[in-house]
Amino acid sequence: MNRPLNWFSQIVSITQFGLLSLPQRRGAVAATLAGVAGVVAVFIGVLSIGAGFRQAMTSAADPATAIILRSGASSEMVSGLGHDDTRLVADAPGVARGPQGPLASAELFVIIELPKSSSGKEANVPLRGVGPAAMQVRKGLKIIQGRMFEPGKNEVIVGVGAEREFAGLNLGDQLNVRHDHWPVVGIFSADGAAAESEVWTDASILQAAFNRGDSYQSVYAKLESPAAFSSFRDSLTSNPSLNVQVSRLSDFFAGQSETMTTLITTLGYSIAFLMALGAVFGALNTMYSAVAARTREIATLRALGFGSGAVVVSLLLESLGLALVGGVVGGLLAYALFNNFEASTMNWQSMSQVAFAFKVTPALLVRGILWAAVIGLVGGFFPAIRAARLPVAAALREL
Repeated sequence: MNRPLNWFSQIVSITQFGLLSLPQRRGAVAATLAGVAGVVAVFIGVLSIGAGFRQAMTSAADPATAIILRSGASSEMVSGLGHDDTRLVADAPGVARGPQGPLASAELFVIIELPKSSSGKEANVPLRGVGPAAMQVRKGLKIIQGRMFEPGKNEVIVGVGAEREFAGLNLGDQLNVRHDHWPVVGIFSADGAAAESEVWTDASILQAAFNRGDSYQSVYAKLESPAAFSSFRDSLTSNPSLNVQVSRLSDFFAGQSETMTTLITTLGYSIAFLMALGAVFGALNTMYSAVAARTREIATLRALGFGSGAVVVSLLLESLGLALVGGVVGGLLAYALFNNFEASTMNWQSMSQVAFAFKVTPALLVRGILWAAVIGLVGGFFPAIRAARLPVAAALREL
């Protein structure tokens, strides 16, 4: 029983000696802290792009909302539905109903080019034609300035992300579409969802402006409950008059964000790995200098009966502690610099811009600190082994 206690007390004693010697090594210690903090800050910063994009694509996706596309379509851009198709969807069992009828919105999705507010460079902006039930179908969508467009009129409402990112989309501005002037009569928010990057108008108006006849590309349907999805889907896919695919909106948008988030995550880990190599060398330098400065101290402790295992563990703890401090500093720095930083990027599924905000989530902070811990353990391992193998007699001759 005394041996484990004695071993732990040895670790505590050696670790205390190491911490007391930090001021003598403040240059190397500061370099290690800065290196680890830089790695963690960049790692979290890059991954916060993917987290923000994923949240924009999925935050307002209600499991009780379904999206219906033509069978085989990978996105709304390549889908196509006729008027009769949309009517059959709206009348399907499981669709919730409001005072005005089924809560289903047959929609048309086109791309227009608008200059960015920051650079003036033109980019693709989604212009969506929606049905009367569109505001009720989507979760968290509300008008925050102005009013809703009037059906049958050349009027648009604009998401807050599109208003921020693109010129000419402020309340009261005129949007020029196919030689027509469409006034911006309202600004809407959608709990940070991708819809905030879009411009909306009446579907029938958009059909006429783009010569789309009576065609649509998707139907968004609010279901009576999430449990109604299976029967709703089966009733549509088994209908011989329809050739459609049915997805929960949450699953659809998760798939839409997968390519971008995978790319960003891979890039983030690649950059972090390369930077971590430099941070590991910094930690190695710090711990080797600690061993060199404490050769006599370690030899004396060994001569007094301190075990080599206690020396290894204490030096690893010191290296781990320094790395964790650097990791916490890097995490705080990433949160201050990147969280809620507003940007936009291309959604390759729809070939349009999506405005979103970087998100430094608790999970990313934990991941960054774990990354710092790995750097600390790797950087402290070899110096700790060297310290444990120091010949006691040779080291004592330096006294």
